[in-house]
Amino acid sequence: MAVPKRRRSSSRRDQRRLHIFLREPSLVPCAQCGQLKLSHTVCLNCGSYRGREVIDVLAKLDKKERKLKEKEMKKSQEEKKEAAVLQK
Repeated sequence: MAVPKRRRSSSRRDQRRLHIFLREPSLVPCAQCGQLKLSHTVCLNCGSYRGREVIDVLAKLDKKERKLKEKEMKKSQEEKKEAAVLQK
């Protein structure tokens, strides 16, 4: 069996491991609600993907949570409209 002739220094070991690390996921804002999400995935907040609703997020919630979510979504849509008007 092969045995190393010399001990590998910590700097050499660390140079070898230089590219082994966790990367921060690249998050992009959702086009519908503006919440940050992973690119090329369905938005977990509003359930939309590429401009259309794919998942009915409100169906999974109970009555109290559904009301809050609807109010939140309505508020974000109004803010988005106001921002569009101000840009023109």
